[in-house]
Amino acid sequence: MSLNIAPKIFLGSCLCGAVKYEVRSEIKAVSHCHCRMCQKAHGAAFGTYGSVPKDSFLFTAGTESLRSYASSQSVRRTFCATCGSTLTWHDSQGAWSSWIAFSLGTLDSPFIPRKHRHIHLESRPSWHVSDEDARS
Repeated sequence: MSLNIAPKIFLGSCLCGAVKYEVRSEIKAVSHCHCRMCQKAHGAAFGTYGSVPKDSFLFTAGTESLRSYASSQSVRRTFCATCGSTLTWHDSQGAWSSWIAFSLGTLDSPFIPRKHRHIHLESRPSWHVSDEDARS
């Protein structure tokens, strides 16, 4: 006997609520990206993303408010034109082209990652103090 267990659905939205989305899979590859592009896009020391297969991410409302920006040759970032919330980024080339990354700060559903990683630490701004730095 096989059990059909429905996948967990995570819901998210931008700051003003105009754009809404669903994630219909487990959230993988949670990353805190310290690259300069993510710092600029988020106005913060880093951007935090969850990655999922592209076919499991769906904008459900407000697509007319979505805008996109090519931050590099193959990477496109989406954001809300009303409130400016960074929503996704997608690299159309390479090993991860079938995946999309979305800003975990826009997630409305509860989520606790099993693991996460910090990437591009070489770009970490000098004014950012980590917990480890604060202890020394």
